[in-house]
Amino acid sequence: MTATTLAQRAWVEQIMGLPVSIHLRGPDLTSEPVAAAVAAAFAELRHIDAVLSPYRNDSDLSRWERRELKLDSADPTLAEVVSLCEEAIRRTDGWFDPRGLPDPRTGEPRYDPSGLVKGWAVERAAQHLAALAGYSWCFNAGGDVLVHAPAARPRWRIGIEHPFDPTRIMRVLELRSGAVATSGSTHRGFHILDPRTRRPASAVRAISVTGPTLLWADVYATAAAARGGGALPWIQSLPGYDALAVLPSGLVRTTNGWPAAGPL
Repeated sequence: MTATTLAQRAWVEQIMGLPVSIHLRGPDLTSEPVAAAVAAAFAELRHIDAVLSPYRNDSDLSRWERRELKLDSADPTLAEVVSLCEEAIRRTDGWFDPRGLPDPRTGEPRYDPSGLVKGWAVERAAQHLAALAGYSWCFNAGGDVLVHAPAARPRWRIGIEHPFDPTRIMRVLELRSGAVATSGSTHRGFHILDPRTRRPASAVRAISVTGPTLLWADVYATAAAARGGGALPWIQSLPGYDALAVLPSGLVRTTNGWPAAGPL
C-alpha cells in the first residue's frame, strides 16, 4: 500500500465538554491493536476529566480546592498538574496563572488549570497511539491538535480557523510531528483574563502557537492571548515555538518561523 493510498479512519467522542477526534492512517485499521490503542486513549482522557475537571463537584480537583482532600491523598495526576502549573507561571512570567479565575457557574474565584490540562491530557493519551508502529495519527481536542507521521508518510494538513468567520479556513499548516494550539475569543468571547488587571484580555482576537509539545503550545497560546501586544516577540524567544496572531482590526502577524503555507 503506497503513501497516497493509505486507508484513513476517524473516531470521535465528547470528553471534557469538547469533541475529541482521533484520525489514523495505516494498514488494517479494524485490527485489535488499533481498536485497543484508540480505546485506551479515550479512556485516559475520561479518567483525567473525572479527576481534574473544575466543572465536576466530585473531581479530585474540586475536592482538593474545597479542602476535603489532601494533595498527597488525591490521584497522582493532580499533584503533577499543580506542579506543572507552577512551572507554567514561571515560564510565562505570570501571564498564565490558574489561581483566582472566576468559576463560570458562580463567578467565584477558583483554581482552574484547564488552560494546561487539555494539552497535557492529549499528550498522555497520545502515548497509546504512539505504540502503533508505522501508523500516522492526528489527535484533535476542540481544535488543539497533536500529530505524528512516519518519515515515509504524508504530512498532516491542519487548517487554522478564521476568527471572524469560523466557517472559513484562514491558513493551512503542514506538519509531520508536533502541535498546534489556539486561544482567542471566537467561540467563548473574551474569556482569558489579564492576570495583572483581572479584566478580559482583548488585544488579540486569536493566536495560534506551534511547537513540539501540545502541553506548552497550549499554555503559551493562553499566555500570549493574555499578554496581547508583546506576545509575538515573546513567543519568538521560545526555542521551537512560533505563532500567528490576528488582531481585532483583522491584521495578521506571525513570528519569523511560522510554518504556514499561506492563505487559501
